[in-house]
Amino acid sequence: MTEAKIRTEIPPVVLHTRPALDMDEEQFFEFCRLNRDWRIERTADGDLEIMPPTGGETGNRNLKIALQLGQWTERDGTGVAFDSSTGFVLPNGATRSPDASWVRRERLQTLSAEQKSKFPPLSPDFVVELRSPSDPLATVEAKLREYIENGARLGWLIDPETRRAHIHRPNEPVQVLEDPDSLSGDPVLPGFILDLRRIWETGL
Repeated sequence: MTEAKIRTEIPPVVLHTRPALDMDEEQFFEFCRLNRDWRIERTADGDLEIMPPTGGETGNRNLKIALQLGQWTERDGTGVAFDSSTGFVLPNGATRSPDASWVRRERLQTLSAEQKSKFPPLSPDFVVELRSPSDPLATVEAKLREYIENGARLGWLIDPETRRAHIHRPNEPVQVLEDPDSLSGDPVLPGFILDLRRIWETGL
């Protein structure tokens, strides 16, 4: 008999703020800075989604994804990679923090120094969301669609529990891969290959 997966991570807490409280971008940035122990996102409707720190397995997998993306980024040189603590203000007004992301350097050069030091007002070119044990699949899929609708050119939803990878691209149906060994970032990230064998097994 297969042992059931124990879901230990805590789902996000959603706080509805409008119309009682409507923070502008500066106020929201300061709110997140004052509560830096929490990962806080904001929906296009102004709702706050507060996520506690991840569990050990998810944190280990996040690190492995970030390391691989970071190493390729250093070699390639055409863009900048970001980890899960970076927030981006999307064109629809939402502030999101993908588990890993990458932005073309030429786009970052159009931002002011102040914009770069806070939540950059753009959608990354490439995003990765790693599904944790507490995440409903539909919720994570909706995030990927939001990134693509706001300008991302490639998005990966990686689901360790089912060993599936959901590939999102503009104007294309979602492609679901069953237990792939790797994912290719071409042509958005030329030459980037994510080794998923390191992600499926955490070694914990």
